[in-house]
Amino acid sequence: MTTSDPAAVVFDGAALGQWTDEERFSVTAERIAEYAAATNDPIEAHRSGQIAPPVFAVVPVFTSMAPAALSVAPVELLMKLVHGEQDFRFHRPIVAGDELVVRAKPIGYVGRPNGSTVVIYAETRDAAGELVNEQWMTAFFRKVDAGPGEGEQAPGHRLTEADRASDPAAAVTAHIDEDQTFRYSPASGDPMPIHLDDEIARMAGLPGIINHGLCTMAFTSWAALTELAGADTARLRRLAVRFAKPVLPGQDITTTFWGLDDGAYAFETEAAGEIAITDGRVEFNGVEFN
Repeated sequence: MTTSDPAAVVFDGAALGQWTDEERFSVTAERIAEYAAATNDPIEAHRSGQIAPPVFAVVPVFTSMAPAALSVAPVELLMKLVHGEQDFRFHRPIVAGDELVVRAKPIGYVGRPNGSTVVIYAETRDAAGELVNEQWMTAFFRKVDAGPGEGEQAPGHRLTEADRASDPAAAVTAHIDEDQTFRYSPASGDPMPIHLDDEIARMAGLPGIINHGLCTMAFTSWAALTELAGADTARLRRLAVRFAKPVLPGQDITTTFWGLDDGAYAFETEAAGEIAITDGRVEFNGVEFN
């Protein structure tokens, strides 16, 4: 694609469908417990390091995600990359002692005037080759237009006004600590400076240091498990969100869940009067509505 618009860029569709090299990840109780503590997770099986919190699933694949996205988008756009959406499909929880094998591939991209997206699909298997989880991560490159795009998009999980019209099944308020990003960064392996350096965050057009989107998502995961599934991580089958606005350290967040006709739940998370996470969807085994 050629254009005179300086905000337009060329993305490489030839990279679609190309897997990253396999990487291996050894799961320890200490690493699980560190992640649970960094996300203020109250579930004892998580805090003790026995069972990984659901969003911990991104940790083994994190170093594969960016190279997959940047095999399509120009590498100089790295500082414009933010997390747009995340969709986990869980086949079983990650537990201490797991030896995991992970890989990722870009599957599609599309451009818009306000920004372009690249969708990454990742899979995590155990040492026996059994699928542990699948993930679709949508990387959003702010203020660049890659044109019409090609390939596949991530599965849908849109929340509708009809979903919001019912009485909430649950609402959970939690606090994002002032040092949340400095704890989450080493626990997750995410060193992006917009979460750690106020000056760099402002240079990137942000109001200052912002909470990691996946950290905020982790808060919604333990809220869903504690309120809707008896804190039983093994019941969780899907967790999907769209990141709408940054959450800042020191803010309170409130996540509201609504029951859906198909036995799942929709949810949104609000911070400082604005929707920070939307199009949330969570699915369990054996969900029963009151």
